[in-house]
Amino acid sequence: MTEDERLAAIAALLRQADGVPGAPRDGVTLGDEIVAAARIPQRHREALLRLTPMELTTIRFLGWGRSNTDIATLLLISENTVRVHLANVCRKLELDGTRELAALAGLLFYPAD
Repeated sequence: MTEDERLAAIAALLRQADGVPGAPRDGVTLGDEIVAAARIPQRHREALLRLTPMELTTIRFLGWGRSNTDIATLLLISENTVRVHLANVCRKLELDGTRELAALAGLLFYPAD
């Protein structure tokens, strides 16, 4: 299965979950983004709501597939500051590292369609 096919399958599953009866249909506001409640793992919900706006912006760009260098350029901060924000988010969400954070950020912010 190619990467595009895998992403298309994930997007189809997310759209299907949004249509499941009884599944939460409301959105949760994370910074200036509204994320479908079905996309947010229950164990991370409270911690995500306590992140700073800069931390949320940083993981949103990470979820869109941007590198640390790209994020630093877009936010007009240093690459080291981006790493600090990502490390803080990993600590607050009790994640094992940036790979797990990248997977969560992709789940939260990567477009489903």
